[in-house]
Amino acid sequence: MLMSTQHRPYWDEALETQPREDWAALKLQLLQKHLHHAYNNSPYYRASFDAAGVHPESVRSLDDIRRFPFINKQTLRERQLAVPPFGDLVAVPERDIVYISASSGSTGVPTASPFTAQDFDEWIDYEARQFWSSGLRPEDRYAHSLNFSLFVGGPCVLGAQKLGALSIHAGTVPSERLLAIAKQFQVTAIWTTPSYAWYLGETAVKEGIDLKKDLAIRRIFVAGEPGGSIPETRQRIEALWGASVYDYYGLSDIFGSCAGMCEEKDGLHWAEDHILVEVLHPDTNEPVEEGARGEMVLTTLKKSARPMVRFRTGDIVSFTSEPCGCGRTSIRLQGVHGRLDDMLIIKGANLFPSDVEAIARRDHDLTGEYRLIVERQNHLDVLTVEVERSATFSGRDEDLAHHFGRQLKSITGVSAVVKILPADTLPRATHKARRVEDRRSGVWG
Repeated sequence: MLMSTQHRPYWDEALETQPREDWAALKLQLLQKHLHHAYNNSPYYRASFDAAGVHPESVRSLDDIRRFPFINKQTLRERQLAVPPFGDLVAVPERDIVYISASSGSTGVPTASPFTAQDFDEWIDYEARQFWSSGLRPEDRYAHSLNFSLFVGGPCVLGAQKLGALSIHAGTVPSERLLAIAKQFQVTAIWTTPSYAWYLGETAVKEGIDLKKDLAIRRIFVAGEPGGSIPETRQRIEALWGASVYDYYGLSDIFGSCAGMCEEKDGLHWAEDHILVEVLHPDTNEPVEEGARGEMVLTTLKKSARPMVRFRTGDIVSFTSEPCGCGRTSIRLQGVHGRLDDMLIIKGANLFPSDVEAIARRDHDLTGEYRLIVERQNHLDVLTVEVERSATFSGRDEDLAHHFGRQLKSITGVSAVVKILPADTLPRATHKARRVEDRRSGVWG
């Protein structure tokens, strides 16, 4: 429901500021109901739960979810192929499905994520709640610069419309056109990826646009890459644009953005009334301590079209339940530190691209762009990090490389060959950046 006054700090104050014990009680109630729905209406879940010897009736606490079996992306693909077109995880008749998004299908058949009308409406209400927490208001002009082609992030623009903001469905138009739209309509907020926010800003500067004077953008929402939660990256984008950057997190298999930064920017508030979170050690499947890194496993609490029970995301994350200065009491995602399939193991040490990004973006003698190349030489893994010197750097490349290499070793424990390249050498990403080139064969052998 739209706020009676745009100055009210919360979209749903009673929900967003409730005590932690009330969150737990709400989640348990939703979980019990949702598991019954999955068991009674999805052939897959009925067979899966029966095979594991578990039943929704036995769930008495949130910890009981740990007795239920996992699913992953491969499960979704296999079941969709076995029972086309949507798979037998679906728990409603097709006539109740009103919308689907679909993954890119880069590693197989695109997987559909179906929604009932209620699923869709509740999702959009959450997007409005999240936008509101980040300071978007009815007087804003918002340009949604995410892909609309089957991408689950596309409809998130309706959350901005729901709270009353003037919304421009820009999509993935060419950079020059997006800048022209932003200038013509004096857009105050946009949503894109961190890489593209940086690329767009650089493009504007090259075209002679003064980002702080010629444009009115004061809020940039970013998602799709870890950069928005890396302080060094966020601060450099903010300095370039003279705007405030807010990190959002979502995944195609559930719904658009599931977590986002409030104006305190102290982590991303999670959609606890929609999704139950577990953070597990990837090897033992045991919960990690609060604040420690582990794989995020998600269970939907309301999405009736296709329940997701213990979905292994592959994302390495950490969470906190410490109080936030904004007054909201939901747990907060402290960032996506990497993915299990993006994680590099270099001579026994784990390295995520986000660890390197923090160093590259902190050093203002560098442009902030980087690429990791991993090769195997004489049975040993060799990491090369390519970074660009800034256009204003006047020192020696050797000194810059030595300084970067020392920082990398000190912070990550990983040694690397550091190559300094001229500014604008590395390819700029218009969407998600590809940061890793792994040239090894038999990496895990």
